[in-house]
Amino acid sequence: MFPVGGKATVDELTADPHPLLARLRTSEPVSWLPALDGWLVTRHELALQVMRDAATFTVDDPRFSTARVVGPSMLSLDADEHARHRAPFNRQFRPREIEERFGDAVRAEAARLVDGFAADGSAELRRALAGPLAVAVVADALGLDGADAKQVLAWYDAIVSAVADISAGRSPGTAGAEAFGELRAHIEGSVARHDPSLLTDAADALALPEVVSNAAVLMFGGIETTEGMIANVLLHLLTDPSQMDLVQADRSLVPDAVEESLRLEPAAAVVDRYATRDVELGGANIARGDLVTVSLTAANRDPAVFENPDVFDLRRPNLRKQLAFAHGPHFCLGIDLARLETRVAVETVLDRLPGISLTSPSAATGLVFRKPEGVHVRWDVA
Repeated sequence: MFPVGGKATVDELTADPHPLLARLRTSEPVSWLPALDGWLVTRHELALQVMRDAATFTVDDPRFSTARVVGPSMLSLDADEHARHRAPFNRQFRPREIEERFGDAVRAEAARLVDGFAADGSAELRRALAGPLAVAVVADALGLDGADAKQVLAWYDAIVSAVADISAGRSPGTAGAEAFGELRAHIEGSVARHDPSLLTDAADALALPEVVSNAAVLMFGGIETTEGMIANVLLHLLTDPSQMDLVQADRSLVPDAVEESLRLEPAAAVVDRYATRDVELGGANIARGDLVTVSLTAANRDPAVFENPDVFDLRRPNLRKQLAFAHGPHFCLGIDLARLETRVAVETVLDRLPGISLTSPSAATGLVFRKPEGVHVRWDVA
């Protein structure tokens, strides 16, 4: 019944999924993939339908892997409980508050990182800039200043590994629980001291364990997807001289380059939901309890919405229709902070690394989170 989805493999979805996703979008827009043990939604309009309807397609399911590691949070709750967990952070992540609270710090950290290797003439920008910048901003936002970047990354890596083990059907080891315990102790101490942070503010409305669970989710999103966003947009610009020339000539186009990069290759490729009832979607009969995965990657290249969808075009008139930050009640909370970091990273690279060019080709890969293994570059040194 689903000949294309039935033959799909995890390797194909991980390496270069775009040809497969295009075939699915055309012939099986809601397809059963044994490789995922669930349904995959690939059309833009159907993706919106799923993400908007939390009553039918929920995150609140005991199989949701992140909740099994860090406990209930805004990521794994729906309806009133989701609103209660998210509300204390909503007011902290409005665009004006983001610029006022983080703008100068993000610009200073990006400049510090780039100045640290600018004299070398070459670098790998994902590890030298994108990752460290994302970690520094998360540490600042969550009041983790007492922990160095390596410690924050160690907590993050262990928690993510535990989530990945559960998602793959494996029993997680103890490292994830131990890391979460260390993170919890650090946050509890910071909140008790009333250190200024998003979490201290949120503790006025949420119980401390709820603050910690949401902190783990914010750390996960703030590091993984922001690092990917920065690496991806730098790679897209560096592999397309015509688009790079536009940005070099007019820096006001940097935000458009960020949006088009997000459309072409979302850092978070998919979002998972679970059907709360039997439902028909796109010609497929989905049973209650089935996993329903929305491919943001596929939706963002739907030719019904985006003309020449495989082309990187920062002058595309409908850039803001991209779904890289999801949609509906679980629309990404940190969208404006991630955009700020990515925009500043690109501007800093262009300002401080003249004549920058790639030294080796690369491409984004990943089943759930997509980014290049590395962005290897060189530039002119006086």
